[in-house]
Amino acid sequence: MPSYYNFIIVLVVLMLINSLVVPGLSEKKITDTDYGTFIEKVDKGKVKQVKMDEGKIYYSALNDSNEEQTYQTGAVDDPDLVNRLLASESPNENGKIEFTKTIPRQNSPIISFLLMWVLPGLIFFWIFRSGSKMIQGRMGGGENVMSFGKSNAKIYAESEIKTTFADVAGQDEAKESLNEIVDFLHNPQRYASIGANLPKGALLVGPPGTGKTLIARAVAGEAKVPFFAISGSEFVQMFVGVGAAKVRDLFKQAKEKAPCIIFIDEIDTIGKKRDSRMGGNDEREQTLNQLLTEMDGFNGQTGVVILAATNRPESLDSALLRPGRFDRRIQMELPDLEGRKAILNVHLKKVKHENINLDLVARATSGASGAELANIVNEAALRAVRLGKDSVTTVDLEESVEVVIAGAQKKGKVISDEEKKIIAYHEIGHAIVAAKQKNTAPVHKITIIPRTSGALGYTMQVDSGDQNLMSREELLNRIATLTGGRAAEEIICNTVTTGASNDIEQATKMARAMVTRYGMSEEFDMMALETVNNAYLGGDSTLTCSPEISAAIDREVLKMIKDAHEKASQIIRDNLDKIHELTDYLLQKETITGDEFMAILNKK
Repeated sequence: MPSYYNFIIVLVVLMLINSLVVPGLSEKKITDTDYGTFIEKVDKGKVKQVKMDEGKIYYSALNDSNEEQTYQTGAVDDPDLVNRLLASESPNENGKIEFTKTIPRQNSPIISFLLMWVLPGLIFFWIFRSGSKMIQGRMGGGENVMSFGKSNAKIYAESEIKTTFADVAGQDEAKESLNEIVDFLHNPQRYASIGANLPKGALLVGPPGTGKTLIARAVAGEAKVPFFAISGSEFVQMFVGVGAAKVRDLFKQAKEKAPCIIFIDEIDTIGKKRDSRMGGNDEREQTLNQLLTEMDGFNGQTGVVILAATNRPESLDSALLRPGRFDRRIQMELPDLEGRKAILNVHLKKVKHENINLDLVARATSGASGAELANIVNEAALRAVRLGKDSVTTVDLEESVEVVIAGAQKKGKVISDEEKKIIAYHEIGHAIVAAKQKNTAPVHKITIIPRTSGALGYTMQVDSGDQNLMSREELLNRIATLTGGRAAEEIICNTVTTGASNDIEQATKMARAMVTRYGMSEEFDMMALETVNNAYLGGDSTLTCSPEISAAIDREVLKMIKDAHEKASQIIRDNLDKIHELTDYLLQKETITGDEFMAILNKK
């Protein structure tokens, strides 16, 4: 509520209090008496002053100690009181009692109007507003309850959008697909002359962090048109029909500002497939129906383009994906090697840097999204500041890659010498098995410094480039490398520890995928045994086979892991001298590079 409302309420309340206060005498203490005592004091000549005020009589008189004191009593219908006061003596200098009667106050018409009408109205309005905010908070909405039907989309004017395609790197194919939309918004007559219609909508699909929102803003920035941005969750409301009203309001505003772009982020919130379990009056279904209707309600020449983003395209309703609504599906995939270099270049322009080996950093960040690369550059800048450096170097970027992957170093963690020795043998075991196999990524770094992610050490391998295909032999070699740490513990330390838990998880997951999805087992050949759900959000899988086949899959996976474990154990046995030498060196340095590792391994 605005501050002047509060001021008015306080002012009126003070006026009310002022009008109701009975003005009394100036004395601080007033003693109650009966009417007879008052008459007695009048007759004895002890009363100095009398004031009659609406049923009360206030008087000052001498008490038994001849000190002046103030009294009060109730008024009585006594016609002779005035004559008695006039005839009586008084301790006053003139010997007369001073007496007055207060004229009853009558409020002005303005004050009466304020008290009778304005004040109750303001109080009612304040209660209404407070109740509205309470309801709004419980509903989880960010809008006033009086504006349920408003879309609340963030509207950016063409001059406010500074993002262009130059700010989007690593998504050349996506930019090429969207260039046509930009050109249409610039030159609609060029397409209208031949009878071509602009695609009504484009669906941006890809993993989190690949720049879907960024490229939507870049389209608006390139086309220099207004940009309406709203999240799908803002259409989800408690009451049926409110979400549909928001959709109508959004498209109404967009048509008034055409040509323009509407961007709906996380559209799967309202665009999920309809099924028999959903009632016909369901709020989400009503909202989806209204969205479908609005997308059919304008032709391809009005200049309103809808861009939507989602990580779950498989969950969207087929009516939403058909041509005429979302005509194009644009893949926003994780960047390849050259794409990662371009993204790093974009973000490095914002920080001071020198002599950056982009190729090394890009190879070390295989599988990273654009958002993760931006975070890596920022972490490198923060590290440079902590170390008192003037610019970011390759070393800062390498360390920030490890921070993002494994967490920051836990320098204060106390590890006993015996545990540190086991950790060192474990990591050297991984590195030896990787180095002694063909078709494996070179070892880039080995460390036994604990990290905040829980890793007590790790071995980093960096491929020379991106791999789009992997053979059965390469996958088996990776599984063998994962078992190398446990094999070193068993053979050299004569023990097994919990340090191999993550290795076991990864090896099992990889072997199961080889059997169920890649068709790389002799027993099941090319039979599909598993389907992947939510490919862009973790890729949860579901078996599509009988319990008997499932048990056979477990046996096949176990055989693969056992064979890989035996292979890794044999490599450890064949290279015990080098393992001891490398472990001693690692215990001294705590972190060694791949070049140092290979130099000792190849030294005769």
